[in-house]
Amino acid sequence: MGGRVQEHKAAKGATFNHVLAADAKALLRELDASWLHRFRGSTVSFDWLEECLKAGERLPEHKFTINYEEEFKPKKAAGAGDTGVSNPAKRSKMASENHKEISGQDGKKEIATGEHRDTIVPEGSGVKKGPNQVACSQSSSGDTKDTIGSQATFDAEEASSGEPITYTPPDLNRNITEIFGKLINIYRALGDDRRSFSYYKAIPVIEKLPFKIESADQVKNLPTIGKSLKDHINEIITTGKLSKLEHFENDEKVRAVNLFGEVWGVGPATALKLYDKGYRTLDDLQKDDSLTYAQRTGLKFFDDIKQRIPRHEVSEMEKLLQEVGKDILPGVIIVCGGSYRRGKASCGDMDIVITHPDGESHVGFLPKFVQRLKDTSFLREDLIFSIHSIEGTDCGVDTYFGLCTYPGRELRHRIDLKVYPRNRYAFGLLAWTGNDVLNRRLRILAESKGYVLDDTGLYLATQSSGGKRAGRSEAIVNCHEEKDVFDTLGFPWLEPHERNL
Repeated sequence: MGGRVQEHKAAKGATFNHVLAADAKALLRELDASWLHRFRGSTVSFDWLEECLKAGERLPEHKFTINYEEEFKPKKAAGAGDTGVSNPAKRSKMASENHKEISGQDGKKEIATGEHRDTIVPEGSGVKKGPNQVACSQSSSGDTKDTIGSQATFDAEEASSGEPITYTPPDLNRNITEIFGKLINIYRALGDDRRSFSYYKAIPVIEKLPFKIESADQVKNLPTIGKSLKDHINEIITTGKLSKLEHFENDEKVRAVNLFGEVWGVGPATALKLYDKGYRTLDDLQKDDSLTYAQRTGLKFFDDIKQRIPRHEVSEMEKLLQEVGKDILPGVIIVCGGSYRRGKASCGDMDIVITHPDGESHVGFLPKFVQRLKDTSFLREDLIFSIHSIEGTDCGVDTYFGLCTYPGRELRHRIDLKVYPRNRYAFGLLAWTGNDVLNRRLRILAESKGYVLDDTGLYLATQSSGGKRAGRSEAIVNCHEEKDVFDTLGFPWLEPHERNL
């Protein structure tokens, strides 16, 4: 149920099942009549798609059909009431026949099924478009893409150039997504990853809806929304709150463990131990001698780390890192992944993925890079620093986790630097771009096909003498680009901005 943009010329060779437009005039400004006469699909108003999304199912199309052939008939005299927009109730014979050919007798088929099916958005539709843009609906076999087309459109040239594309869903249901976000943190702090992940999957689906949810029935057929979450949504839209969240927020243990779990480096087990020691506030934790240096650093800059980083600042810091890196090692590739690469308007931290095209010069680069960034006061506090490229251990991946500052400020931000050998870079970039939902799906898919996937490579799984999976082989599958990983696993390719599943 997603949407994407491609160049208009690419649309000529695609298979379409629906053309959506504001009215007949807008339709004919974009597509000539001869093309429409050859078209083997349905021509409908945008209202049809909006009503389908609201209802959570495919609705009959006859009330929304655009009869563009009316445009070729002699116009009535002024004031006679001819607006140039067809009567939705009058469906042309061509459109009716084509609807039968596309949809058959199953009125509840998905809007787009099987192979890629695209939806052209003509000019005059009210949807913002740049040059050479069409909006397309895309469905794939296998895992459902948990995305729903929003008002946002993307420039095809910008996408092909690799520039980040801003991800701006309507998010008309913030009253629901904010509560689910709090539950994610609570369950994560309690060590209940399964429940935490169920809310995590649901949020992107809900925030992309182009309408405000007024009834739980509107989400009954949406992916990731099961009975439990549907009941939560019903309670929120009915009462404005969620009793489960209130229970957690009023429970002293849950509140304290959740708070401690937000400190960098403190996991669920450590948070529970700290609670059992009698600690209840962050000030209490200052007294504990068992905290590591990294945990103490996370505690000291707790408020700083929680502040999100505006996209334009991340972009400036990425350029700074690229300039410093290329001054040390010409040709080095430095990319900011995470929510920034997926197009989000702000980021919780910066995930920097690094490699060098020659496959050798990355060795020993990270210590020099880190030192130069410390000399300029960009990097401030260290959390984790491990070098494996020189020794050839742990797949030769070098890691630095720490805190940085935007030039001229003291506010700390989390930053991760990962340097990969070139033959492992695609896996690292994919993993550190995310999101978590996609990463988990790809790992599960890999396992089902006899592989093991992580940020260092795609490996053949090995089996013990008893036939059970024992681990992975040493050799990795050759994947030079991210798309090679998708293709090897048979998963439809997703551009970075499409990975907010």
